[in-house]
Amino acid sequence: MTNWVIGKVVEVNWWTPSLFSLKVAADIQDFTAGQFTKLALDIGDKRVARAYSFVNSPSDPLLEFYLIEVEDGALSAKLAQLNEGDDVWVYSKPSGYFTIDEVPQADTLWMLSTGTAIGPFLSIVSDGKLWKQFKRVVLVHGVRLNTDLCYQDQIRATEKLFKQFTYIPLVSREKSDVGLNGRVTDIIKNGELLSFCNLSAMPKDSHFMLCGNPEMVKDTTLLLQQLGFKKHRRVETGHITIEQYW
Repeated sequence: MTNWVIGKVVEVNWWTPSLFSLKVAADIQDFTAGQFTKLALDIGDKRVARAYSFVNSPSDPLLEFYLIEVEDGALSAKLAQLNEGDDVWVYSKPSGYFTIDEVPQADTLWMLSTGTAIGPFLSIVSDGKLWKQFKRVVLVHGVRLNTDLCYQDQIRATEKLFKQFTYIPLVSREKSDVGLNGRVTDIIKNGELLSFCNLSAMPKDSHFMLCGNPEMVKDTTLLLQQLGFKKHRRVETGHITIEQYW
């Protein structure tokens, strides 16, 4: 238990009735944008922990996490009850390889996410190192409803600051107010992803970072492989880096 430190909740922000973010002050080791740590609460006689990605830039003084309250969830339902000033356990050693340090050089970086899995991408974008590494960055965020498109002010501000950045909101269960409709695989298959980016074909010098539910990650990986791209591994350079979000 020596790697656990007590964090103090500084801010709770409810985006929707089920989506919320926590800002926490905690003395943990430095992390790289795209990594995750664990949050925990002592419930009964057990410490219940789950992994959550950092949303904030590594240079920010507060740690931010983007969560969904799962009905009857062992931990998320309890985290959703936290208020400013409450304590939460934070694991002091960040983990994970879903970082641009692990991504090979490419002209275009495609960041494909669903739900709260946009979190690590927001951290990577806020960190700012990717602007020197890629000529173009495309962030796709797939959600069910328009109201699930969170962090809009932050994302739109990034669009204004960096012309190489393209943001594509993607809504699957109702008509999109500002972006595209369907799932990630849909807009790749029907060409809408390329059209939105004013491209006639998928750039061969592309790298894809996939983060989201296992079904999206699996199906999108298979589709990209059919298009001639391959998984990236430390022992063999490729085009697809994945992170399953549960």
